[in-house]
Amino acid sequence: MSDDADPELLALLRQALGMNGPPPRDLTNTRVLASAEFIYDNSTDVALDMRSTQRAAAVLWTQMQSRDYTSKSWAAHELHPTAKDASTLDFVFTMDLLNFCFWSEKGEGEGEGEGFAVEWKGKRWTGYWSLVAALWRALEEGIPITSHAFWHVEEDCPDEKIAYVFRSATKEEMPLLKERIKCMREAAQVLCEEFEGDLVNLINRADKSAAALVNILADHFPCFRDEARFEGRNVRFLKRAQIFVADLWAAFEGEGWGEFHDIDRITMFADYRIPQMLYNLGCLSYSPPLESIVRRRIEIEPGSSREVQLRGCSIWCVEQIRREIVRHHPEATVNAVLIDFLLYDIAKELEASDSLDIPHHRTRSIWY
Repeated sequence: MSDDADPELLALLRQALGMNGPPPRDLTNTRVLASAEFIYDNSTDVALDMRSTQRAAAVLWTQMQSRDYTSKSWAAHELHPTAKDASTLDFVFTMDLLNFCFWSEKGEGEGEGEGFAVEWKGKRWTGYWSLVAALWRALEEGIPITSHAFWHVEEDCPDEKIAYVFRSATKEEMPLLKERIKCMREAAQVLCEEFEGDLVNLINRADKSAAALVNILADHFPCFRDEARFEGRNVRFLKRAQIFVADLWAAFEGEGWGEFHDIDRITMFADYRIPQMLYNLGCLSYSPPLESIVRRRIEIEPGSSREVQLRGCSIWCVEQIRREIVRHHPEATVNAVLIDFLLYDIAKELEASDSLDIPHHRTRSIWY
């Protein structure tokens, strides 16, 4: 069990004992891992196979060695920024502010067939890469789409301009476009009012703590506050807040704005692609009703018990993989961030060769 105390239980105890004032806030604990363990302990539709998890740990460790997989692998992707300056800081913030829900109604892939896609530099990009390509395309066209100051002034950046930036090469528009525009407006407002309009102020407030930066994002930006209720308890996932911190760490190679002394406190990023991959590795199993829903591509409501279990058990599973690798290789420099990045890359490779055993679950949500 986790050593982290339940904050709700602590609050009740303090109230019962007549202790005045709220307990001091611990910004160094995101409570994501404790939430994942609680979900796993109370899960009825998703289970972990520990033997398969141990085997997966061995396979992933071998893959990390053979691919020389480190934080530098992130910048090796052809669309990720490589500059170590403020332009990359702006790019990563915009990218992860909007990094959610790319799957298409048209097919299994994140934009397969005639689903949403972006054409840039002679290629057609789908899924997450469609977002990244759209940002680069806009910058190339002279539209400062990665500038929060630009989104903040609707006269300069009306909704129609943003829709143009994310125009599709197919008849299917970008999913949840209105919700993405709302996230942009909200984030610009928060940055202006609480951080003097400067992302550097946001990052400096965390004092090189990855966990603190995640908590600051969740505290100040409603669109980063990825939480749910499960079995009477508040649980946290904070997918996009965590991936922003992880992407900063990778983009700046652990230095400057990407320097975090506690990057290992970041968990995997609970989405729909990693659960699919963990199922294919045999690490996760689903109850017959849930498996039927996933295979028939029936949408699962965000915040529902089954959706929460899929996300929470995935976080806990990756943590078990990490612990297993470290147990056998104490010298290993490995964390949940690298495991997540690698699992995603492998999942996309398997998808391209039609080698995945089950589709990903379907949930329309701004959280992932």
